[in-house]
Amino acid sequence: MSEGETTGADAVGRWRGAGVAGAAIGIIATGAAVGVAVERLTVGRGMRRKARLALDASAPYGTLRGTAGTAIAEDGTELYYEIDEVDDTAAAADAPAPRRRLFGGAARPQAEPVTVIFSHGYCLAQDSWHFQRAALRGAVRTVFWDQRSHGRSGRGVAQRDRQAPVSIDLLGRDLKAVIDAAAPEGPLVLVGHSMGGMTMMALAAQYPELVAERVVGAAFIGTSSGLIAELTYGLPVVGGLNVARRVLPGVFKLMTAQAELVERGRRATADLFAGLIKRYSFGSRDVDPALARFAERLIEATPVEIVAEFYPALAEHDKVEALCAFDHLPVLVLAGARDMMTPSEHSEAIAAALPDAELVLVPDAGHLVMLESPGVVDEHLAQMLAAAGAGEAARGIEQRRTAGTRRHG
Repeated sequence: MSEGETTGADAVGRWRGAGVAGAAIGIIATGAAVGVAVERLTVGRGMRRKARLALDASAPYGTLRGTAGTAIAEDGTELYYEIDEVDDTAAAADAPAPRRRLFGGAARPQAEPVTVIFSHGYCLAQDSWHFQRAALRGAVRTVFWDQRSHGRSGRGVAQRDRQAPVSIDLLGRDLKAVIDAAAPEGPLVLVGHSMGGMTMMALAAQYPELVAERVVGAAFIGTSSGLIAELTYGLPVVGGLNVARRVLPGVFKLMTAQAELVERGRRATADLFAGLIKRYSFGSRDVDPALARFAERLIEATPVEIVAEFYPALAEHDKVEALCAFDHLPVLVLAGARDMMTPSEHSEAIAAALPDAELVLVPDAGHLVMLESPGVVDEHLAQMLAAAGAGEAARGIEQRRTAGTRRHG
């Protein structure tokens, strides 16, 4: 075999490997590992592409915007956030706060207005809170932010310059920087999905006095306090060997060493990628196609090098002891019963550490439960907010649900 033939064969091998790694991003980002798609065999690629473009142009998801701001992390990374302020006219017309006792205690009236801070998950962005943002808009002060290297936030400076790897503790300090910039005073409610919930735990571990003095409620949605490295992500366990633990390190190594090639491979396997996201982000197959496409766009917007860069931090995450900082508060622990990324057993473990918390497992819902079942999430979030003293926010959610102006979960 000639040198040229050897080089060509190697190139083909690298391309095939990149295609496999690109498709594996769907596995990593959504916790899945099974191929699908009869649709790919019956509908032409051009038609599928046109359909995706049409959905991108028509869907309303992710279009809500607020007042933009930037917090500066300890390494100089710019962290983008948006604030939705209270509609004073609507707030003045609110009825008396509900008296219902929730989460093992009475509702806590607040002398100062509450700020609710939403932290998104791995390979997502602040727009993943679309429905909750619509439900709370104008009823309570909210802050939505993009974690470093995600969404509109800047590339992590320490990671770009090879100074330090990502860690969950670093993300906790990022959240502290956002709080200092966007909500420097007044009571706080923290809401986190997946990696966002871990970020909240890291904040509590490093700044317990902040939680004790200012945090009045918390919601952990589809998240985990540890043992992420033990997950199978839908891959089989053969002879006691977790295939995911054997395969993923090599995938991440390729994604880091050949990021551009893998990115091209991901684009080349876009149809498989879309099928994986739909099947493993959601627990039900009856999902609005525009919503499925929205989830796909959020995940595919995360560069492969960021996917690879962040996963080790998740695998090393262990913050069960930090949960005690929240044990005096109204806490909601909620997950989809069919979540394959952070299975519901992880939420049950969090609830076991916080016995006064409300544990909600949503039937037929997957990892993106806040998108798939927004009505259920909003209802329980409203109850937690009422117990935390943000009755106006709870009423805002209920008014929108009663009026039927939003999609029901």
